[in-house]
Amino acid sequence: MALHKDLPPLLALRAFEAVARHLSFIKAADELSVTQSALSHQVHKLEQYLGKSMFVRRTRAIDLTADGQQYYNEIRPALDIIAAATRAQRVAPGTTVLRIGLLASFATLWLAPRLAGFLSRYPHIQVELLPAIQLANVAAAHVDLAIRYGKGGWPDVKATRLMPEVISPVCSPAFKASRPHNAPLLMATSHRPFEWTDWSRHYQVDLQLHPRVMLHDYNIVVEAAVAGQGIAMGRHRLIERRLQDGSLVEAFDWPPYHSDIGYWLISPQGATNEAADCFGQWLKQACGDA
Repeated sequence: MALHKDLPPLLALRAFEAVARHLSFIKAADELSVTQSALSHQVHKLEQYLGKSMFVRRTRAIDLTADGQQYYNEIRPALDIIAAATRAQRVAPGTTVLRIGLLASFATLWLAPRLAGFLSRYPHIQVELLPAIQLANVAAAHVDLAIRYGKGGWPDVKATRLMPEVISPVCSPAFKASRPHNAPLLMATSHRPFEWTDWSRHYQVDLQLHPRVMLHDYNIVVEAAVAGQGIAMGRHRLIERRLQDGSLVEAFDWPPYHSDIGYWLISPQGATNEAADCFGQWLKQACGDA
């Protein structure tokens, strides 16, 4: 089947991404240098194409619907890859390209909102985020740096701990109120379930009777939990906005667990280039301020 048959109108997709990122038609229109009317028309065109609403429109604010949030989370990494590929073909003289491998969830929920600070400080460094489930191969120079989630101990690379993670089971308020028996545990297939193992051992909770639902990526795990599909292990660094707006709440009465799991900066053994050094220093500072 030809690829173009499944692609939505690309101008409409670009409009949707900008509005979803800003949650504002005004800001998105300013960014794209179009009128709000033209932008609204493009978003409506995409909604017609998909056959569903992507936004909840209120008097003075908008928000994504559950479908809209899921669609945004799934297309954003693809758009980032397209943007990175395009930038690579038009690199300005004197620009250094820095390739960083990482999980899509960390890129979307934590790094992307902060990346402008690095780019404003180092405009000559072009950052390419390469999200993937598999561990990015720093040793083979497929990427210059990587950001990994875990407990360390990876061979053939240098690993610097950036920040620890605080974890606790979370779910939607409605799901918690229904208190279903043997609620399903939502897990990302990209990781061994060490979060659940560590948490259950710490609080001496038997999880054997809870079914497991394996999902492709942690972004999807979060959205499934928001949609009331089960209990996710909340990584507080990544779901801070969801906890603040109340779309996710603590599933149990135990306090959050300060685990040994964290985020690590991965670099090749030996010397790194100036761009990698600059990004590493900036990222350590950003994580320290988080």
